[in-house]
Amino acid sequence: MDGTAPHDLPSVTVTPFDQHDPAFLADPYATFAALRERGEVHEHPGMGIALAVSHSACQAVLRHRGLGRIWTDAKPVERFTAFNLLHRNSLLENEPPTHTRLRRLVAAAFGRGHVERLRPWVADLADRLVDELVAKIGSEGSADLLSHVATPLPVEVIAELLGVPAADRPLLQPWSNAIVKMYEYGLPAEKEAAAERAAAEFVAYLRELVAHRRASPGEDLVSDLVAVTDADGAKLTEDELVATAVLLLMAGHEATVNVIGNGVRALMAHRDQWRLLVSAPDLLPSAVEESIRYDSPLQLFERTATERVEIAGHTVPPGTKIAALLGAAARDPAVFADPDVLDITRSPNPHLGFGMGIHYCLGAPLARIEVEAALSALTRRLPDAVLAAEPERRQEFVMRGWRELHLGRG
Repeated sequence: MDGTAPHDLPSVTVTPFDQHDPAFLADPYATFAALRERGEVHEHPGMGIALAVSHSACQAVLRHRGLGRIWTDAKPVERFTAFNLLHRNSLLENEPPTHTRLRRLVAAAFGRGHVERLRPWVADLADRLVDELVAKIGSEGSADLLSHVATPLPVEVIAELLGVPAADRPLLQPWSNAIVKMYEYGLPAEKEAAAERAAAEFVAYLRELVAHRRASPGEDLVSDLVAVTDADGAKLTEDELVATAVLLLMAGHEATVNVIGNGVRALMAHRDQWRLLVSAPDLLPSAVEESIRYDSPLQLFERTATERVEIAGHTVPPGTKIAALLGAAARDPAVFADPDVLDITRSPNPHLGFGMGIHYCLGAPLARIEVEAALSALTRRLPDAVLAAEPERRQEFVMRGWRELHLGRG
């Protein structure tokens, strides 16, 4: 050895993985472990971004004030008018002082008791959805957890939170599914076009909903967002209000679907952990956290350097991007004992699934309520659940989940 410290070594310049490779998507965690052994940050030329793979480096990426969410319009801008409008005005895609103002206003509306108000309603909804799943299993031998429980649960919850009329709620999931495809790398042109159409339809719908709530306020978050004003007299613009509502749906829906799906799939594969959860419902909160950690629903979160930044010895020049690879951070043995083992008793569990710093997920409390309600209903109403077939994985990297997850009775 020449005495050079590992963090002084140059970052890997070869492509560390192919994010479209089905074998990699089936199990990216072995690749992440190999990358961590070689260094904490690696360049990915194919994706045009540096990737932090250790827990400490990912935490630094999420916390560093020289790394921000700097929105760059999708190009050509004339093709992505609605998509860009949503992101340009989003809480998630802005830095202070705009972020500070938006978060203060949105947090004030959230702080009016909406999440706790929904807790019993969410539990009752989860019970009803799981009852439908159990009935389907009884009549057909198996049923898809995703279509019967994991997908409708967060859509209904966000729709209830926003005050979307019941007749309109079937519109929300297709819009969300189409828009989030834009977060993948190397997206085909037809899916880009579908994302813009969905964004335009969603924007138009929400403008109508906002206009209705201005005229007739209700006990919902959109009404509160219309009304809320901060100490300086600032209010959300209509574009900001629309962008906030879309962000809540996309972040709340996609992530929660995949936490439930990924978590239940892991529990079905680790029967001792499933049996433990069935027998010890007090472990539900820690089971939720472990589900988020073990198979991260969001694998990657980007930041852009606003100044020269160093992360684990890797220089990020101004204007260039680095991402926290959350799935890699969640399996870092420096932080998690036996990281490849599912352990619903794990405590502490400092996963980064909800982010960190000023962009920490505002909807985290609601997401935890939803996932816990789903797991609770399943353990009580389907304690003998088993996988009825090997599930099919979605061939996407950033948003990690399953296409379907059929359960039966053992």
